[in-house]
Amino acid sequence: MAANRSSPACAVVSCGTLRGELEALEQDGSLNAERLFFTAPGLHEAPRQLEEQLVRQLAKAREVAEKVIVVYGARCFVDFSNPSRDVDALLREQGRGIRRVDALNCVDMLADARDRERIAGRQRIYWLTPGWLRHWRYIFRDWDSGKANETFPQNDRAVLLDGIGLFGQWSTEKPEEVLAFSDWMKIPIEPVGVSLDRLRALLRQAAQ
Repeated sequence: MAANRSSPACAVVSCGTLRGELEALEQDGSLNAERLFFTAPGLHEAPRQLEEQLVRQLAKAREVAEKVIVVYGARCFVDFSNPSRDVDALLREQGRGIRRVDALNCVDMLADARDRERIAGRQRIYWLTPGWLRHWRYIFRDWDSGKANETFPQNDRAVLLDGIGLFGQWSTEKPEEVLAFSDWMKIPIEPVGVSLDRLRALLRQAAQ
């Protein structure tokens, strides 16, 4: 997404689960944005809060840039009172100059369907990104043990697509937190290293 400064300035609005990845791209020069704005992580569980925070952050972004790139997936928001009103409809309501990255969700932004199929093999996988590990207690704050037991154990394992080395860092610095998340899900968590090339390409495509 790197662009010369003669082009219209861009700002980025993203779900907080991808903060680490976007900040890494910004640091290595791949992401040339006026500012990064984030909503709270995991708000797909609370669509009304997601809408409120996304609209608020979009308004802030448009104060500093003519163009805004939104790092949210197509499946990250549905208005329960009007299921046809998805994230793209919400963005259209905010006016021109807003472009969303072409992906289904944060997992799809780090590994496409073919890569996920290769990683999964024949196993059933619950997919995670580093932001889910970092914020799992907040994202699943309203889940009781019954819902967790119905959701996670039907999978063989959880795979964390790690493009920023968080799993290795936490395994050393916060092993109890990694174990707590795995114990709560009742399935093992396996890190798989990925590059940020797909996310980088999606951002570049949206910027163009």
